[in-house]
Amino acid sequence: MAAAAPPAASADDEIVYESMPCIRIYKNRVERYFGSEFVEASADAATGVASRDCVISPNVSARLYLPRAPDGDGVAKAKLPVLVYYHGGGFCLGSAFNPTFHAYFNSFAALANVLVVSVEYRLAPEHPVPAAYADSWEALAWVVSHAGAGDDPWLADHADFSRLYLGGESAGANIAHHMAMRVAAEGLPHDTKIQGLVMIHPYFLGTNKVPSDDLDPAARESLGSLWRVMCPATTGEDDPLINPLVDGAPGLDALACGRVLVCVGEGDVLRDRGRAYYDRLRASGWRGEAEIWQAPGKGHTFHLLEPHCDEAVAQDKVISDFLNR
Repeated sequence: MAAAAPPAASADDEIVYESMPCIRIYKNRVERYFGSEFVEASADAATGVASRDCVISPNVSARLYLPRAPDGDGVAKAKLPVLVYYHGGGFCLGSAFNPTFHAYFNSFAALANVLVVSVEYRLAPEHPVPAAYADSWEALAWVVSHAGAGDDPWLADHADFSRLYLGGESAGANIAHHMAMRVAAEGLPHDTKIQGLVMIHPYFLGTNKVPSDDLDPAARESLGSLWRVMCPATTGEDDPLINPLVDGAPGLDALACGRVLVCVGEGDVLRDRGRAYYDRLRASGWRGEAEIWQAPGKGHTFHLLEPHCDEAVAQDKVISDFLNR
């Protein structure tokens, strides 16, 4: 008697995308194994940085980080630069409330003496791109509302809106770029200006070949597949949302800030996408100042995985100096 055929896999078990050990996306559900852990806001004993959470809307929230006063007597009293930060994770992983980002911003806010607004936006694929852009814009508008009158005491009392910066790593850098472009098109309340943009290991793609694609061909292919799952309506890797350099994308000369810092890792498969962004920006006719910094030998978002390594310390110093210049 022939053996019975195995039962057909249900539609719910069909894997659409996976990047283990981080995430597995099935046709009808998502399993995340990384980045969803939660840690409470707190006063950090080691750095003196205080953090608190704010609900902006039913879809959007943020964790704010306020450094201690330079004299050590409570929280800072002077007005501080503001960094609105969008976390990475391929649009599908990570959280402003997870231990990795919480530890990072306790350390960084103390180093740079800046008020950080770490944005929590909805994740794909449950909320496909462009939901992350919509949420990120809502968060930026909320922050800037405090340049007039707002209900958050830290922003109202401590934010210097003449020193407003946007930043992010990986997909978060992609978001930060698109926020600055939207500011160019629509402006911000109270005539607020973005002073600078911090782009850490930006998640950009393109059908054109760049040398860093060959650092890890499998990872490069996975990043392309990931984008198509995160943004089902995309036209592909030359969609201006993932390739801001493609013909037909809004011109970088309109970027609504005066300074840009691009950070790349020498061993990152996305390294040359970040370099190409920097080169194109400088050649575009944009009137600002662009800088690029490369971490020797390091891969994608290494600073979150090895926050105390020499290269991570150096990168944080470069970013801190950029925000305080």
